Amino acid sequence: MTAITFDTLAYSKKLRAVGVKEEQAEVQAEILAAVIDEQMASSRDLKELELAMKHDLKELELAMKHDLKELEFRLDYKIDSLEQNLILKLGGMLVVGIGAVATLVKIL
Repeated sequence: MTAITFDTLAYSKKLRAVGVKEEQAEVQAEILAAVIDEQMASSRDLKELELAMKHDLKELELAMKHDLKELEFRLDYKIDSLEQNLILKLGGMLVVGIGAVATLVKIL
């Protein structure tokens, strides 16, 4: 793990050089070092985040593939259902049409 280095002594010396009391300069340097250690991401933190994101993306990819297969199945079912309805309606219209023609032929 790569640690971020912060030179508290140099920071404290710069503060004292501009008139900050020694005790105040040391406390400020300690607090700033603690904030840097607490808030800055290390390369290990970033690697862990990268691995977690890759895992999450893989899970999303698998979920999307599953959802797409389910959607494809539903669409196939719907298309088959519509096709059957269309065949029945066209068949019914054909029967009615033939009946109408036969009736007209008998009448005339």
